[in-house]
Amino acid sequence: MGAQESAQLSRPFAAVTAQSHDGPEGSNLNANVLPTIVIVPGLRDHVPEHWQTLLEQKLSNAISVPRMERDKLSRAAWVAALDRTLAAIEGPVILVAHSAGVMITVHWAQGHGRPIHGALLAAPPDFDSPLPEGYPTKDVLRENGWLPTPRARLPFPSIVAASTNDPLGRFERVAELAAAWGSRLVDVGAVGHLNPAAGYGEWTRAEAFIDELTR
Repeated sequence: MGAQESAQLSRPFAAVTAQSHDGPEGSNLNANVLPTIVIVPGLRDHVPEHWQTLLEQKLSNAISVPRMERDKLSRAAWVAALDRTLAAIEGPVILVAHSAGVMITVHWAQGHGRPIHGALLAAPPDFDSPLPEGYPTKDVLRENGWLPTPRARLPFPSIVAASTNDPLGRFERVAELAAAWGSRLVDVGAVGHLNPAAGYGEWTRAEAFIDELTR
């Protein structure tokens, strides 16, 4: 990422204004009320240098869905963990999901009605296609409740940040999911799976997307 792009994307997290999303999608925000940022991680263990970890540490209004001590591959267990996290929060919420956390989010949205102000869905994997060696097979994903991938329109505004060289999901496939979910698709370039293995680390663009969803 060049210095110019970094400067453009690193503006501070903006205070919430009186603007809001009307109707069934999104919840209204009162002026000067910050939403809670709920980090929805993927299936990885805790990674201190991951951009989601760094974001949670940076933003005072951010919390994370706890990672699984057991049933780590259980979609139902992850969805229940997200639901428990949301049930403990009063007021507006913005979800920040990465990788399998995107799938946790869309599965949760199929059966729960808690209002969500918006969601950043970063580098969603294509579970309907074979994943690289070392990742769960389609049979394992199906046995653990991840398949089929939900394709219903999400009941809240969302942004899908898609990589052009993600080994876990071709851009064209991710674009199809974004269209089905009613998400705004953003091409974030050749960022791999947007994880430390791909050089991220801090990803300042996440804050710009959160800022957009907040307004």
